Amino acid sequence: MKEFKIDDFVISENSKPFIIAEMSGNHNQSLDRALEIVDAAAEAGAHGLKIQTYTADTMTIQHDEGLFFIDDPDSLWHGKTLYDLYEIAHTPWEWHEPIFERAKSKGLIPFSTPFDNSSVDFLEELNVPVYKVASFENKDWPLLKKIASTGKPVIMSTGASTLSDISESVAVLRENGCTDLVLLKCTSTYPASAENTNLKSIPYLKELFNCYAGLSDHTRGVGAALASVSLGAKVIEKHFTLSREDGGVDSAFSIEPPELKILVDESERAWKALGDVKFDILKDEKGSLRFKRSLYVVKDVKKGEEFSQANVRVIRPGDGMAPKYYEKVIGKIAKQDIKRATALTWDLL
Repeated sequence: MKEFKIDDFVISENSKPFIIAEMSGNHNQSLDRALEIVDAAAEAGAHGLKIQTYTADTMTIQHDEGLFFIDDPDSLWHGKTLYDLYEIAHTPWEWHEPIFERAKSKGLIPFSTPFDNSSVDFLEELNVPVYKVASFENKDWPLLKKIASTGKPVIMSTGASTLSDISESVAVLRENGCTDLVLLKCTSTYPASAENTNLKSIPYLKELFNCYAGLSDHTRGVGAALASVSLGAKVIEKHFTLSREDGGVDSAFSIEPPELKILVDESERAWKALGDVKFDILKDEKGSLRFKRSLYVVKDVKKGEEFSQANVRVIRPGDGMAPKYYEKVIGKIAKQDIKRATALTWDLL
């Protein structure tokens, strides 16, 4: 599978996970807070900073009946209309440029999730290096075609989708110009439970669609995200806020700066730990061989004396004969006087 770049970050078989801090609506309609979130994401070591590009009017219409009204008592957004929710959660388009400039100045790669064709046109003016497709938009073929036509890499979430849905969406992207694709395993519940996360799907996404795969994680904490690294996740996206206590549309399932720092550091450590299939003694391990066990004379032995359980033991350090020879040594005769704490070798028998 060929490598590709997201700005200056290389996605490849040998790359560490690309960690995305998703601001979403956690700016709470304050540009100052949005810029603080950017700073905190950079300080924690994230690689990408993602926002969302839409308005309430590009997402839906103002209506308070039927599915336009969120009446699920378990929903974080119970009692709101879709329009009201998106009005609260959207990132004003005039904020995009200062947010992106702040992110770039801090070493972050800024980009966005567009929700309609006009937002793709707007993001093209800002020259974003990659596009994210949200789970709920991954069946919007006109939008997928528009995004693919830019020729930019695409990261697409697969929440609330069948395998057939994903296959069709991937085909639309590839047939319209997308050559660099990452699919993210995603569970579209907010928050998501660990039991519904199904990380074992990640390598199958990679194999079935011949692309890199990762995780868009809506669980609380970072456990699921870290576990995904062992299954080959190359991109990990987590919603990010300064403090859950501050509230906000996504705060309940967002991580805070200390957690993001842990995710960045430990995901890279986990990636490094995967290594290769290797059972040799590593160069760095050779100094530790002394802590292996071996055969040692533990009492002074006279020439001609028989080796026994009383004068030979399997102990540390490891520079004597291997323990597997213990039974063969017992009953043999010492060739010379041997002092206590001598490593037993064949030439002493």
